[in-house]
Amino acid sequence: MKYTWIALAVALMLLGTFTWYKYYFVFGEGVKSGYLNYAVHKGYVFKTYEGKLIQEGFGKGKTGNLTSYEFEFSIADPAVFKILEENSGKHFDLHYKEYNGSLPWRGNTKYVVDKVVNMK
Repeated sequence: MKYTWIALAVALMLLGTFTWYKYYFVFGEGVKSGYLNYAVHKGYVFKTYEGKLIQEGFGKGKTGNLTSYEFEFSIADPAVFKILEENSGKHFDLHYKEYNGSLPWRGNTKYVVDKVVNMK
């Protein structure tokens, strides 16, 4: 009986560690720049804030062609969402955190924007 409780405790600790690493550990953070394509509030059960940034740059393809990259993200703070919603189409520098997995109440992506660094 004693070994059963020890095994159960170890299993719960491993499950807790995995859950923390997968959903709460910040893998990376940084700033992305681009033009805001959209900012929406959507969801069936969990209403989350989502957005998309269009980044310009030279990509792989024909030499010299300008291509665009899309950065889809979730938004943590309703105040940040309000700023983005009112300024769609403008150029933004957004600070984000990257997690190893997404949670339904945090958003649809593993990238979560937490503040606006700059807006032009």
